[in-house]
Amino acid sequence: MGTWLTETFGLAVPVVGAPMANVSGGRLTGAISAAGALGMLGAGSAVSAEWIRTEGAVAAGFGRPYGVGLMAWSVKDHPDHLEAVLELKPALVSLSFGDYSPYVEPLRAAGIVVATQAGTVADAREAIAVGVDAIVVRGAEAGGHGRNEVGTLPLLQAILDLTDVPVLAGGGISGPRGLAAVLAAGAAGGWIGTAFLTAEEALTPEPSRQRLLEADETDTVYGTVFDAASRAGWPDEFGGRALRNTFYNTWEGREESLKSDEEGHAQYVAATRAADPTSASLYAGQGVGALHSNTTAAEVVAGLATYKNYLRAALTD
Repeated sequence: MGTWLTETFGLAVPVVGAPMANVSGGRLTGAISAAGALGMLGAGSAVSAEWIRTEGAVAAGFGRPYGVGLMAWSVKDHPDHLEAVLELKPALVSLSFGDYSPYVEPLRAAGIVVATQAGTVADAREAIAVGVDAIVVRGAEAGGHGRNEVGTLPLLQAILDLTDVPVLAGGGISGPRGLAAVLAAGAAGGWIGTAFLTAEEALTPEPSRQRLLEADETDTVYGTVFDAASRAGWPDEFGGRALRNTFYNTWEGREESLKSDEEGHAQYVAATRAADPTSASLYAGQGVGALHSNTTAAEVVAGLATYKNYLRAALTD
């Protein structure tokens, strides 16, 4: 079945590989696109503009459309990130989490499709007013940063009823059944991240891969502990969903103290460098229990492509 997503970017599968900092570099982004979906480069606040250019060139080298994900609060402090993206001219840019309105028209003027993530109906109304090309419904089940107010399905229904702007669905889509469900509801595609965390092309370190493969759907937690420890600059209104670990348990409820605790900050930084899953953040959604092995991005996309079987079965029944 064709949707706005597949027709706009010439895709075989209505899936966007969500941009994930420290996970989706150029190789994963390009591999997802080469497999028939749309890969997204995860340009986190800690990367340089040159990193964006270099990894974007890697993604472009696969010869298929790709995208870049930026955080509005970070672009404000790093305008060179936006400049690098404008130079690359990817097919899609997602701008979320903060005031993204100043950046929409420059991107659109460059021929780039612009999307933003919405965690509430109010977020979607703002996106419509700003004039984005697509809205990503980000439910509370989703991994990484965003809001935690509303689950994917109720939010998707509300925003679809609100607007004719193309809507993508993210949060809890761990396989083809979930993709079929959101497409049947009217979404133009799935915005999927967790399913790609253990792809061979991902930047995910080996200790993190093992922890992800061991996790089940009850192992994630939403909060700001890791942001307080990292001091990266995330606004408190956008917490993150990650795997619960010892560090999180130690500091849960004491986030304000952690923001100025040098020992806690040093422990977190050291754990991140060592890829120690007991103390470093490991962002993942509630669909993490569906991860059972290291696969290639192409295998993940091929699995998602079987969503048609579930749509047919539902219509037949």
